[in-house]
Amino acid sequence: MRFFIKISYLGTNYYGWQIQPNQNTIQEQINIALSVILKANINVTGAGRTDTGVHAKIMYAHFDCSVIINRSIIDKINGVLPRDIVVHEIFQVKENIHSRFDAKSRTYTYSIINKKNPFNNFSYLVYKKIDVSAMNKACVFLIGCQDFTSFSKKNTQTYTNDCNIYFAKWHYKEDELIFTIKANRFLRNMVRAIVGTLLQIGEGKRNPNDLQDIIKAKNRNCAGPSVPPFPLFLTDIEYSEDILYKNE
Repeated sequence: MRFFIKISYLGTNYYGWQIQPNQNTIQEQINIALSVILKANINVTGAGRTDTGVHAKIMYAHFDCSVIINRSIIDKINGVLPRDIVVHEIFQVKENIHSRFDAKSRTYTYSIINKKNPFNNFSYLVYKKIDVSAMNKACVFLIGCQDFTSFSKKNTQTYTNDCNIYFAKWHYKEDELIFTIKANRFLRNMVRAIVGTLLQIGEGKRNPNDLQDIIKAKNRNCAGPSVPPFPLFLTDIEYSEDILYKNE
């Protein structure tokens, strides 16, 4: 039987999602907890691979297991997991459903503040005045299916650097300036590089129209610096409604 697992985590203490030699990762902690409680060798496959220090309000992964899952098992799994990782749901899906390849979209948010706040550890502090209107004008050029090599970490093993961005916009929520971006897929470091480039536009170092040339260049050196990872959250992953297993 194939199951989906819905997870949240703070990535502060982890070397990203994916298992790395001699590093503490989210995937490794999930595998350990599931294997202990289900008494089987469980290896989960994630819907994405968040980088070091990046968080997830919603992450999905799949695994195969013959054990019937109930609420009490989920509570036991959470008891084994570290405090900064939590399992919300485990539910059966069709045998051929893949958490990564069947995901329709992913959504990330990045938060910025311009005044020091000791109670906000998940926003990037930027003292300079930011032109939000200019950044949102530039966001228009991100929309659509394009090659985003200029915003990708170099020497990554991807079959293509084309991504289809559906939505990208900045908005204020009380004292936070939040960037929301939704796409079918993301490259390594892509969101942080886009945010860093948009901030240069917001600070007047570049013009909104410059983003077109940066994308066309397909050169990471043409884009702005990557912003820190701690304000970046994976907030949603969408699937078709027909992924659930139905016992007919």
